[in-house]
Amino acid sequence: MSGRPDSVRGNDAAAPFAGFPDTGTVVIFDLEITAWEGSLARNWTGPGEFKEVVQIGAVRVDAAMPMEERDSFEVLIRPEKNPVLSDYFVHLTGITNADIDRVGMTFADALHGFAEFSSGAGMIVSNGGDCSSLELNAEWCGLDWPFPAGLFRDIKSRFAELLSVARSDAVSSDLPRLLGLQEMPDAHTGLGDSRAIAAAMRHLRATGRF
Repeated sequence: MSGRPDSVRGNDAAAPFAGFPDTGTVVIFDLEITAWEGSLARNWTGPGEFKEVVQIGAVRVDAAMPMEERDSFEVLIRPEKNPVLSDYFVHLTGITNADIDRVGMTFADALHGFAEFSSGAGMIVSNGGDCSSLELNAEWCGLDWPFPAGLFRDIKSRFAELLSVARSDAVSSDLPRLLGLQEMPDAHTGLGDSRAIAAAMRHLRATGRF
């Protein structure tokens, strides 16, 4: 970590989701990271492949039902290791290189903006290893971790169990469909997938499965 304090990797890795707080606010977030054809299957081990964060999307919802959305957050980030987005990524997400050129910010600004958005939340939830990707990008940028310890939770294994699917099949944008709900717009974007996760949570809580 180039001599910087040991305050990122392993400090706040997302714990398994065990339940909602009784009161307050929960933040649900999703990342879009640089990707290429087959990079997911090979876990980004191809030449020059890195899990650089390109977009952070999130919603703040009430912890108590009906989990009303109170605020939203979405930013684009300029990747540095692979500054030109792959055609595969552009097709998957709809995010273009022109979008990045127009409104992309540094990862440092995006991370601190997300930390400010999440301030006061009792829990920050992702559907998968998004927290680890944030930590990894913070390490690359030499940033201190701006979140209090113990906030992050990974709900993916819980979704997979409840839906009787493999963990790899509990894809955020697919959750509403897997539950027989109306599909959410803006699949494979940070904010769209955050709202899909929230919709799945609401439904499972309303039907007594959480």
